[in-house]
Amino acid sequence: MIRKLITSTTLIAALAATSLRADTLPEIEDLTLGFIKLTDMAPLAIAYEKGYFEDEGLFVTLEAQANWKVLLDGVIDGNLHGAHMLAGQPLAATIGFGTQAHIVTPFVMDLNGNATTVSNEVWDLMRPAIPSDAEGKPLHPISASALRPALEAFADQGRPFNMGMVFPVSTHNFELRYWLAAGGIHPGFYSADNISGQINAEALLSVTPPPQMPATLEAGTISGYTVGEPWNQQAVAMGIGVPVATDLDVFPMRAEKVLGLRADFVQDNPNTVRALTRALIRAALWLDENDNANREEAVQIISRPTYVGADVAVLRNSMTGTFEYEQGDVRPVPDFNVFFRYNANYPFASDAVWYLTQMRRWGQITQAQTDDWYVETARSVFRTDLFEAAAQSLVEDGVVPADAFPFGNDGFRDVVDHAIDGIPFDGRAPNAYIDSLPIGLKGDQTVVGNEVQG
Repeated sequence: MIRKLITSTTLIAALAATSLRADTLPEIEDLTLGFIKLTDMAPLAIAYEKGYFEDEGLFVTLEAQANWKVLLDGVIDGNLHGAHMLAGQPLAATIGFGTQAHIVTPFVMDLNGNATTVSNEVWDLMRPAIPSDAEGKPLHPISASALRPALEAFADQGRPFNMGMVFPVSTHNFELRYWLAAGGIHPGFYSADNISGQINAEALLSVTPPPQMPATLEAGTISGYTVGEPWNQQAVAMGIGVPVATDLDVFPMRAEKVLGLRADFVQDNPNTVRALTRALIRAALWLDENDNANREEAVQIISRPTYVGADVAVLRNSMTGTFEYEQGDVRPVPDFNVFFRYNANYPFASDAVWYLTQMRRWGQITQAQTDDWYVETARSVFRTDLFEAAAQSLVEDGVVPADAFPFGNDGFRDVVDHAIDGIPFDGRAPNAYIDSLPIGLKGDQTVVGNEVQG
């Protein structure tokens, strides 16, 4: 873990001695960037508030967007130059799931940051199935198998069991599906003719915009959801729900949000992209440096209505390394939000491959693909070359030490087995990984009507 890379004073001094050379001046100085009101938009807010964008010769306007589709459409049609995106969005757009457009990322905003929350009614049905520790508190991680009594109770009453997630190709959708499937609960398939994602589902997942999650839960329209912060902690503060799993429980340390840019914009404006990436790297470093010493200031900044617009007390929980489950059950989760350490900003191809495997697992990718297809698609979207160019320039300017970045790696993380089901993931062997998952499509299988064929 990188603990004390550099102080803010040192950063300012280093940059004061560094002038923008004519051959690196941004092709476009005025940029409009979109975001959704979530804590992990923080690198954008910090880059703006700390003057990092201006240091790079950029004059940036940050605009909150109504939902992820509006945000993506804004980047595609050019109303936004770029945006805070779900890691799966550039991949899905590039392969043509939903809107077709080649979107790329040179920068990962953060790792982790999400949780799954259930209503008080569902929690009461789950709780007897969850082991307790010596103090009588629920043992974590909590398996989705504990949902089974709630599913049965809802079925007996003739009620659908509805859960919310934020977008069909969001981390939240795939994390919720992974958690459910690991507990033996089928979250449903997509097909070429049915993009509801509810084919053969035991729990019915549908889209709800993040800021609307608590109100939708309170209204009883959904009985649980997976979302980023602060909307899980908001449910606890309101007394309407209980978080039961974080993405650290389900599949940790994987790209969460990214900076999404159109590929043609990147091609035409390399200096602008480099400057933008430099500013965001500096912001991410500030957010994590000195053991998260700046997080309290960050909370004060992003609590403003122009950014996240949530209560400071609610934002503080996850951003400063704790997380509240039931009211009063506050536990340390120091890596709930990671913005820089663990090479968080590096766009690893293996992270992109994981998202693609989940799209195939649940039928969003309708046909089997070769291992090479997964890797080539991942590399075409998660652009390590763009990140390394920006990072190397910061090293050359004396702003960040070279050992802060994994220069020259092949884009693949080591094989990991820390998912909630313990199944190893090797990004170099995506088809073998897909076939190892007990629930989901395998091999040449496809979904036709309500049946899996092949």
